[in-house]
Amino acid sequence: MLMKVLVIIVSYNFEPWIERCLGSLRLSKYPIDTVVIDNGSKDQTIQRIQKDYPEIRLLPQNENLGFGRANNIGMKIALTEGYDFVFLLNQDAWIDSNTIGKLVELSQSHLQYGILSPVHLTGKGDKPDPGFGHYAQIQELSQLPENEILPIPFANAAFWMIPVSVLKKVGGFCPLFYHYGEDKDFVNRLTYHNYQVSYSPKVFGNHDREYRPMTHQGFLRTEYVYHLSEYANIRFHWLKAFGYGVLAPIKKALVALLKGRASLSKDYFHMTFQLLRRSKEVYFYRKTNRLSNPHYIQKT
Repeated sequence: MLMKVLVIIVSYNFEPWIERCLGSLRLSKYPIDTVVIDNGSKDQTIQRIQKDYPEIRLLPQNENLGFGRANNIGMKIALTEGYDFVFLLNQDAWIDSNTIGKLVELSQSHLQYGILSPVHLTGKGDKPDPGFGHYAQIQELSQLPENEILPIPFANAAFWMIPVSVLKKVGGFCPLFYHYGEDKDFVNRLTYHNYQVSYSPKVFGNHDREYRPMTHQGFLRTEYVYHLSEYANIRFHWLKAFGYGVLAPIKKALVALLKGRASLSKDYFHMTFQLLRRSKEVYFYRKTNRLSNPHYIQKT
C-alpha cells in the first residue's frame, strides 16, 4: 500500500530555484503531492508556478509568516487530508528521484526515527554541505558509510521526512521562533518525545545555500537564537534551561568585559535582557511542548 506524501515548500522570492526544486519533484519515482506556501514574494514566483507548474497547490500569503508558521499550514493540510508523511523541502534545494521513496521505505521499518533525511550536498553536489557534514562527521562523499540509515544528532530542515503520526505527538513548529531556531527547537522536542533524527547515505539532496563571512550582527543573532532555544529546551529542567539560556550570556558578557571588549560585553548584557523579557512566553511554550498533541498545527 502506497503511503501518501505531502511535500511542503515555504517560498519567498523563489524564482532562482523554481526549476531545479520543482523540476526534481516532477522526476520523483514515488508519487507525491506538493504545496507551496508563499510568504509574500516580490518577484515572479507566483506567476511562474501558476504558469509552469499547475500541479502545485499554491497558497499565497499576504504577509511573511516566517518559516515555522508557514510550514505549519502545510502540516495542517497533511493532518486534515489523511497524508501519512510530510516532506519539508527548502526552496533552494532539490532531490534525487529515489529520495522520497527510499525515506518512506526506511521510515516504515525504523519507527524510532521521527525525522529522516537524505545526505545534504552543496549546490554543486560535489561534497557534503558543511553544516550537515559536521553532524554526520564526514567531509567528503568517500567517507559515507555503507549503512542504509544512521542516527544523527541534528540535520537542518532543508530535507525532513516526518511521519504524520509524529506530528500528532510532537506538534508543529513553535511560534517562539520566527526565522532561525525553529528546527533546533523541533529536534529538542522530538528527542523529548523519544524519537531520533536520522539520515540515509543512500539518497541525496542538494542545498544551494551560500556561506558568507559572518558579520557581527549575524553572530549576535546566531547567539541569541541559540540561547533562546536552550531556554526553551524541554529536555532540560527549568533551572538548567535558565542556566544555558540566560546565565550563560551573562557569563559571556563578563568574560568579554575582562578581555577589554566592552562593546561585545554590552551586546551580551542586552541579549540577556531580551531573553528575560521573553520568560513568560518561554514558560508557556515549555509547558505546551511537553504535551503529546498536534499543537501549533491545529491553530493555523
